[in-house]
Amino acid sequence: MIVKEVYEIAEKIKTMEIRGAGKIARSVALALQLQAEQSKAKSEEEFWNEMKEAARILFHTRPTAVSLPNALRYVMYRLKLAYSSGAKLDELKFIAINSAKEFIHNSENAVKRIAEFGAKRIEDGDVIMTHCHSSAAVEVMKKAWEQGKDIEVIVTETRPRYQGKITAKALAEAGIPVIYVVDGAARHYMKKTDKVVMGADAITANGAVINKIGTALIALTAKEHRVWVMIAAETYKFHPETLLGQLVEIEEREPYEVVPKEELDNWPKNIVVKNPAFDVTPPEYVDVIITEKGVIPPYVAIDILKDEFGWALKYTEPWEE
Repeated sequence: MIVKEVYEIAEKIKTMEIRGAGKIARSVALALQLQAEQSKAKSEEEFWNEMKEAARILFHTRPTAVSLPNALRYVMYRLKLAYSSGAKLDELKFIAINSAKEFIHNSENAVKRIAEFGAKRIEDGDVIMTHCHSSAAVEVMKKAWEQGKDIEVIVTETRPRYQGKITAKALAEAGIPVIYVVDGAARHYMKKTDKVVMGADAITANGAVINKIGTALIALTAKEHRVWVMIAAETYKFHPETLLGQLVEIEEREPYEVVPKEELDNWPKNIVVKNPAFDVTPPEYVDVIITEKGVIPPYVAIDILKDEFGWALKYTEPWEE
């Protein structure tokens, strides 16, 4: 039996009530933890099948954020090893619960480490531009501010879901001066920008960054103005399947996020509204990627992938690897 919290968390991820790659990853780990804690399975096989079903439900909520399958992979891989070696039911439950807690703990500490590494790259007096909402990127800027660096942040609104509002409020609450602008004003304000700091939903083997739609345009504009682009991303956002040339699926969301349903229903039928949630920023538009393991250039992404996941990968659902 799948516990109700798994369905609730899956729905919140799908509807973007839970958003941001880090929060998504920690939420799915928590969902697996709750499934294991509340399971009434009577046998090892029944428990394993329950956990696989919970993982499947969570896996199919958001296709682009690789942090989600990587979180599932972290827990389910350890559980599968134990199950395959003949572990008893109580031990399987302990491993599932402990692995989920471990992932959440590591994820939270990763953001702290990223903040420490990233803040060193921020200088006193810097004007920073950011896009969408990234816990890691926000913490980099907050850490620099806490260190006494006088910074100002230009935050883009990030249509159509306006995640920039979350970032603007979080920075303002920390005392940081914020300029909130429409997405189309990014190039206008780039000439007064010293650095761009953004997050990532996924990073590929060649160092390309998949992030909220509009990220690539800001990175391109920054390159045009010779402004440094820094991406703050935990290593669990690195996409293992891209080692084998697997393409990252770009999520297409409902058109009603762009145009309200009642309005769109009255539009001419030959107008098609598209709503891609993410875009791909080429590695040549990125100067450094800030991870919890240190600051790396984009071309070193493949080394992170080898260290974290190895070469022996095939694309399957995470619990089947």
